[in-house]
Amino acid sequence: MAANTGAMRILIKGGKVVNDDFTQEADVYIENGIIQQVGKELMIPGGAKVIDASGKLVLPGGIDTSVHLQQTFMNASIQDDFYSGTKAALMGGTTMVMALVLPEQHCSLLDAYENCRALADAKACCDYALHVGVTWWGSKVRNEMETLVREHGVNSFQMYMAYKDMMMLRDSELYQTLQTCKDIGAIARVHAENGELVAESAKEALDLGISGPEGIEVSRPEELESEATHRAVTIANRARCPIYLVNVSSMAAGDMISAAKMQGKVVHAETTVAHSVLNGMQYYHQDWAHAAAHVLVPPLRLDPNTPGYLMGLLGNDTLSVVASEHRPFSIKQRALGKEDFTKIPHGVPGVQDRMSVIWERGVVTGKMDENRFVAVTSSNAAKIYNLYPRKGRIIAGADADVVVWDPDATRTISVSTQAQGGDFNLYEGQRCHGVPLVTISRGRLVCENGVFMCAEGSGKFYPQRTFPDYLYKKMVQREKTQVYKGVARDPYSGDVAMVANTMKKELGLGPMDGETPTKGNSAPRAHQGVRDLHESSFSLSGSQVDDHIPKRSSARILAPPGGRSSGIW
Repeated sequence: MAANTGAMRILIKGGKVVNDDFTQEADVYIENGIIQQVGKELMIPGGAKVIDASGKLVLPGGIDTSVHLQQTFMNASIQDDFYSGTKAALMGGTTMVMALVLPEQHCSLLDAYENCRALADAKACCDYALHVGVTWWGSKVRNEMETLVREHGVNSFQMYMAYKDMMMLRDSELYQTLQTCKDIGAIARVHAENGELVAESAKEALDLGISGPEGIEVSRPEELESEATHRAVTIANRARCPIYLVNVSSMAAGDMISAAKMQGKVVHAETTVAHSVLNGMQYYHQDWAHAAAHVLVPPLRLDPNTPGYLMGLLGNDTLSVVASEHRPFSIKQRALGKEDFTKIPHGVPGVQDRMSVIWERGVVTGKMDENRFVAVTSSNAAKIYNLYPRKGRIIAGADADVVVWDPDATRTISVSTQAQGGDFNLYEGQRCHGVPLVTISRGRLVCENGVFMCAEGSGKFYPQRTFPDYLYKKMVQREKTQVYKGVARDPYSGDVAMVANTMKKELGLGPMDGETPTKGNSAPRAHQGVRDLHESSFSLSGSQVDDHIPKRSSARILAPPGGRSSGIW
């Protein structure tokens, strides 16, 4: 089936073509996996399959920038491999996924990448790309980052300010990682939470007897995200590296990003479907399994206004991308943390429902229009990751990743009908407008009216180019005009003060940095006249600097300070 559909000629007729910047009534002709023509009254060869899109929208296929497939995390195996995960994506209207390779600490990034490629190439149904996590730092990591970019088609790396003792980088390490990303032209993805304080807060919550899923919200408050967001933006600005913040979950962090953009800093950010639709009261549900099924990091926020606020930030371009952050686990796996919330595996499903849920909560509610929907689900990701306009746009010459979308049809989401993994759906029973009727991936008809027609392993790895203009054009110009320069001046030729080091000598320490050691048997400087009060008169050895001065039992004061007193008070 895959071989036949790959060679198909397809004409999508009578629909409205929606790109991120405009909508037009046009037909779309596809051949050899490429969009060949877009327009009215096209001249095409015979034998093409005609898809009637009258009254429907024709969208660029979705790009999900954050999925986790076929790996183990927090002692649990994710419930989707590259086949079931990409199948679910295609059925939901997403034609490209970006998965995360997460090496163990002190393990090779290259080895982890090669292992992931081997798994994905055998099973993926659609185009995919890989981010590589930087979970530790050293010269070996720097060299492997360069190799991945130069030889393996990777152009994005993900760093964590959270997960202390697992993946967290210190500020100095993050700074060096960002400098490396800038030098090699990669996208620096950063998960911003204050990992040190998260660890302390988790201990405090457990000490208070809070062991249930609500502990995830108690131990990771908004301020720990907003503080780390500010710190990440500051570090990136000092490193002169564009930054891409992931999993933005709170109003405070959103405001921090908005302020940074207003200041001219090159900052882009993505939120997740769950954060822009649900709130943190889920953690206080009486059913432990229900509450645990919503555990992800950063957590859902208690303020009920947060989801609408984040959806608004997606609508006004403060947030650029919405991802699924798809990482499904079963209730049985989450029960690893039934007595300790820190052991509940972090992650929720969503790759199949991302497009429909955002259409329902974003477009239907008026938070965004159809063009902005295309931007946050596809085009912006293509621009940021240097895929545009091959991906994320319906234009002659682009890859034929196309979805025929019915904006008026509805579907009810249910775990019983989903193709994605996991035994719980966050949006169970939700009725969504916006249904993908036809999904075309690289010119192959892979899904039509709910029927899936794609062979395992027919997807391909999509190598990515570095230095995307969308991120780096500004930085290149700033490098030219904002170079640090020293002041040209005559050298100082006057005297230089001597530095007193009596305390150091009394303690028998060696010379300080920059001090010339005493040569020969020259005697130490004697104390003369009035004692220098900047020097210490106390020695740990017991003997003091004024022991050689004879002591008197008493002394009469003839002229006390302030004059002699002649009366009695």
